[in-house]
Amino acid sequence: MSKRIFLFLVLLAIIYLLLTTSRYYRFLTETLKISPIKTLLSLDSLKTYDDQVTILILGIAGMNHQGGTLSDSIIVVNYNLQTNSLLTISLPRDIWSDTLQDKINTAYAYGEAKQKNGGLKLAKAEIGAVIGIPIQYALVLDFDKFKELVDLLGGIEIDVERSFTDKQFPIPGRENAPCGGDPDFKCRYETVSFKKGVTHMDGVTTLKYVRSRHAVGIEGSDFARNKRQQRVLEAIKNKLFLEIKKLALGHLKKIYQAFDTLLTRDVTNQQLAIILKDIILSRDFTRKEITLSQDFFITPDNSSYNGQYVLMPKAGNFSIIHQYIRSKRTSDVLKTKRRRK
Repeated sequence: MSKRIFLFLVLLAIIYLLLTTSRYYRFLTETLKISPIKTLLSLDSLKTYDDQVTILILGIAGMNHQGGTLSDSIIVVNYNLQTNSLLTISLPRDIWSDTLQDKINTAYAYGEAKQKNGGLKLAKAEIGAVIGIPIQYALVLDFDKFKELVDLLGGIEIDVERSFTDKQFPIPGRENAPCGGDPDFKCRYETVSFKKGVTHMDGVTTLKYVRSRHAVGIEGSDFARNKRQQRVLEAIKNKLFLEIKKLALGHLKKIYQAFDTLLTRDVTNQQLAIILKDIILSRDFTRKEITLSQDFFITPDNSSYNGQYVLMPKAGNFSIIHQYIRSKRTSDVLKTKRRRK
């Protein structure tokens, strides 16, 4: 029996279990709004382009913080339905947008200021122009609520790549504290440190790990922070799958409620379920992560950019970035064809 047929039978067995176990079936259909039949038969309008579906994931600080709707993290997930390959792209937030006349991390904030959910549309357009891939869907994670999800999962395990210390991590609520006249405003910050190696992190620690920006050396860059954010998303995904396997319905409901609260999105659970089904049932699933590094950019004099530190593409446009991402996607297609011969 081939692996594909085996996985198909397993999925049928799970659906049968759900259909015959009313509590789980109601959770799936009423709480998650997922139809097992629609999932199996892909009976939903999943937006695609060239047999691919692309989802933008933004992380924002939350309304309790100054600049709370600016995007702290920018990650794009591209899934190719034909080759069953998943490509995760992390982008630095300081890339300059000629359209916005500001950094790309302002796109969501500007769009939301104009109209409800306008931020999702504007961010998809701006980020899509940078990577050269049309983006169909977007998710916005509120980091202020993010820590609650991690705690509900019992924490996560992160393999810290290198030790670092950040002496200027902002303390929530003290962004404008006068600090008794201290010219360095030291009372606004705390020191956070992480040691190399596998570390168990609770919600607060995870939040500090993904948001730290002022460490000395490599870890003080947005490029290093992007890699940390990818590790955290991977760890959360792994922990979620472990919780799902336990089938503890009460706990699953709490996790979903926390997950749903921290998200603003234009993709449904049904559409996500269809993507997940395709990943499980298709052959030769591959996953690749890339980070747009400093090599693609120059740092111009900030006098022409409202005094801001910004990144500009070396070619004067995003053509080299488009070519680089295209090469990564093409290599997956070629590898898949060779494996299937």
